[in-house]
Amino acid sequence: MPTKKTAEKTTEPKAKKEPKEKKVPAKKTPKAKEPAVLKVAPEVVVEEKRPEAEAATPEAVQETLAIGEEMFAEGAEDPNKPDRYWEAVGRRKTAVARVRLFTRGDKGIIVNKKAYGDYFQCLEDRVVVEDALKKMKSFERFRVTVKVSGGGIHAQAEALRHGVARALTKFNPDFRKRLRRAGYMTRDPRMKERKKFGLKKARKAPQWAKR
Repeated sequence: MPTKKTAEKTTEPKAKKEPKEKKVPAKKTPKAKEPAVLKVAPEVVVEEKRPEAEAATPEAVQETLAIGEEMFAEGAEDPNKPDRYWEAVGRRKTAVARVRLFTRGDKGIIVNKKAYGDYFQCLEDRVVVEDALKKMKSFERFRVTVKVSGGGIHAQAEALRHGVARALTKFNPDFRKRLRRAGYMTRDPRMKERKKFGLKKARKAPQWAKR
């Protein structure tokens, strides 16, 4: 006779637990990407401010041509103050002219301690000397002293004009454009051509007889 313990053991075997089905996660369908929208900044139109063309009034022309009265009056109050001057050098061929412009003192042109009318006997040379000052309407506003050397009389006159034009541009830079147009600021590079042996001068040949 089986005992109670064995009887308990001989009971029906327990049913095996069925394995749980693994849950497979559903694949996520990729969302359709929305087309990227480029943000375009609104165009900013910057209008360039162009200076309005001012009509050349006669007053404006006079301002550019006329020399400031303050510049002429500089140093006039103090007689002990040394004279202020504007200096430049002009050249033509081998002539060299050192020019100084003064705003005080007796107005005129002095060349090598002589009045320019006495130094330049020819009328054409005197006109050349006066050209630059008369062009800027300032002939009677300056005392001009000049030391000139080298070259001939005509070359010295042109060197003096070149030096006066340069000195005027130092006094007032606005004069440069008008003096440049007149040709007074240009250094004339032409020089006398050298003599050749066998010839009388640079090009002149001695007389030739065929027979």
